[in-house]
Amino acid sequence: MYLYKMIFLSTLMMGTMISVSSITWLGTWMGLEINLLSFIPLMKEKNNSYASESSMKYFLVQALASAVFFFSIIMISGMNFMNSEIYMISDLILMIINSSLLLKMGAAPFHFWFPEIIEGMSWINSLILMTWQKIAPMMILSYSLKSSNFILMIIIMCSIIGSIGGLNQTSLRKIMAFSSINHIGWMISSFLSNEMIWMIYFLIYSSISAAIILLLNSFNVFYLSQMFTLMSKNILIKFSMLLNLLSLGGLPPFLGFFPKWMIIQQLSNKYSLVILIMILATLITLFFYMRIAYTSIIINHNQMNFNIDQNIKMSSINLMFTFISLTGLTICTLMFNLY
Repeated sequence: MYLYKMIFLSTLMMGTMISVSSITWLGTWMGLEINLLSFIPLMKEKNNSYASESSMKYFLVQALASAVFFFSIIMISGMNFMNSEIYMISDLILMIINSSLLLKMGAAPFHFWFPEIIEGMSWINSLILMTWQKIAPMMILSYSLKSSNFILMIIIMCSIIGSIGGLNQTSLRKIMAFSSINHIGWMISSFLSNEMIWMIYFLIYSSISAAIILLLNSFNVFYLSQMFTLMSKNILIKFSMLLNLLSLGGLPPFLGFFPKWMIIQQLSNKYSLVILIMILATLITLFFYMRIAYTSIIINHNQMNFNIDQNIKMSSINLMFTFISLTGLTICTLMFNLY
């Protein structure tokens, strides 16, 4: 079991690398397909029928996105052969390519599949889908997405849908999924000014998400109601969860505020209305992060007896991520000032 997962994990990474490093559209498409076909076996879990359903849904959605992407590549190749000068058509094809990539990574308004599929997956697979699986589509988007009304619409929709969608959720996986959609909006907005900022944002988002998800996975917590009981025994774990959630919400003085700060500085002069909408949407996401934190911290059930291992200790990885969330903004600010 462990060996076959390692094999598919290595081919998953290889597919992403092929897609990112390819100089042709066909090579990019091939890398995306290797990545897709490697991730589906990783989604398979013993004694979990929802995982099989999620893997089938994921395959169908990704196959649709890949078909649209491949069709667009053929159209571009045909136009190159005919030396077409019809720019309107080429812009339309570019928009179709970008839409297929947005569908692949679950960005609004093509997000319909994303929360539902994550709901049927394990925490580790959810983490892979929310982080690693976004690298190739996001990298291709950074090359092909032009500043236009289309990109502004995508940014605003990701921000609003990602924030409002998570408000009425009791499933922690769905909350993290809608949070991911909101963060995609911020990453795409960085394309308007500097293509490299999204990489910094992505690294910070991935590390904070990993800290939260590894913590939830270690307790096998999937719903908000479980936070009442399973995380009410260890003050260090509560503190770690609070810090990482506040950091993910982009609250200063935590690390998660740093990439948002950079994007706001870059875009505030030209896209002030878009930035205002994104900040207001982020405040809504901060509300449901705080709801998770308060559920585990403020409400305590010490009088009840639960069969929980009292000797659970935080792993060194979680401690490291918590320390980075707490001190990262100060360190990054000092580094950029010195630079």
